[in-house]
Amino acid sequence: MTFAELANPGVLTQPIYEPGKPIDTVARELGLDPTGIIKLASNENPHGSSPLAIAAAQRALQEANLYPDGGYYSLRQKLSAKLGLGMDQFVMGNGSNELIELMGHAFLAPGAECVMHQSAFIVYKLVTLMFGAKPVEVSLAAGLRQDLPALLAAVTPKTKLVFLASPANPTGATSTAEEIMALVRALPPHVILVMDEAYVDFLDNAPDLRPLIAEGKKVICLRTFSKIYGLASLRIGYGYAAPELIAILQRVRQPFNVNAIASAAAVAALDDEEFVTKCRRENRVGLAQLGAGFTQLGLEFVPAQGNFVLVKVGDGGAAFDALQRQGVITRPVKGYGLPEWLRVTVGTQAQNERLLKTLASVLAKR
Repeated sequence: MTFAELANPGVLTQPIYEPGKPIDTVARELGLDPTGIIKLASNENPHGSSPLAIAAAQRALQEANLYPDGGYYSLRQKLSAKLGLGMDQFVMGNGSNELIELMGHAFLAPGAECVMHQSAFIVYKLVTLMFGAKPVEVSLAAGLRQDLPALLAAVTPKTKLVFLASPANPTGATSTAEEIMALVRALPPHVILVMDEAYVDFLDNAPDLRPLIAEGKKVICLRTFSKIYGLASLRIGYGYAAPELIAILQRVRQPFNVNAIASAAAVAALDDEEFVTKCRRENRVGLAQLGAGFTQLGLEFVPAQGNFVLVKVGDGGAAFDALQRQGVITRPVKGYGLPEWLRVTVGTQAQNERLLKTLASVLAKR
């Protein structure tokens, strides 16, 4: 028998997540100087990492021979103080992606359904399929806005999870606190809302679902240190919810699923308000810069509050390829059902200016 014949049903048809290409890979493939390439593809922090986090990570490396604290006491204690929740309301993940998978381990099986928007973050669908459940994709409203009443209408007795992000990736669309809370209150008791808050730190007035959790509503919120804290390569995130839900997730996560270097960096990052404030301020400037540039080029884009912008360029694949050949890496989103669009990470002001000039040149040649 072949390995394919031995594999579990569904594995061979499972879609594969394709991340943005690293700078070194693009340089190697196209014969470019890596120092001349800018990457605006993966919503990474162009301002680097929290200095406090880097210093803490370097100290933690001195004890790399020891296993991490598998209970992540220091990090849970810091999060508890920061968010005003009990320590038993937090679970750590190898990035927030792993937490999405843990929800699958705990709650999904063949016959179950998960509701999400079309063009939502692809990992929601991948995890749903991985556990043999059915993804139910709801159409977006005009302007690629999220349609929360449509999400609610798609819920059936088979629904286990509803996935929602605000800002949403890759569209950048946001929902108001009132809209999100109305959805949570209307969901039947057999459904859990998985609220993806990966980009919440860029919002001025982020929805606060902690009161709903305190009321006993079935909600888990997921956050990451990859974005505003600049710790993407360390892969660390966390979820917060009712203690009962967290206890279930603790049963299905692997021991030491987050390494000690990442954990130490995250603890320190939470204290680095100066870095966070700077990144939030520069991101606002970058959003305005890109918005003005796209408007000048006559391009449609989705007004954004995260650290990326979705812009309509015609043939997204061709624009992506042409930009990449000139050392500007963006993200095509054809796989999200948006073949005419590119997702562009907000870079430094110099990087944004280069992107706009290069894009103008690419479009002029068509």
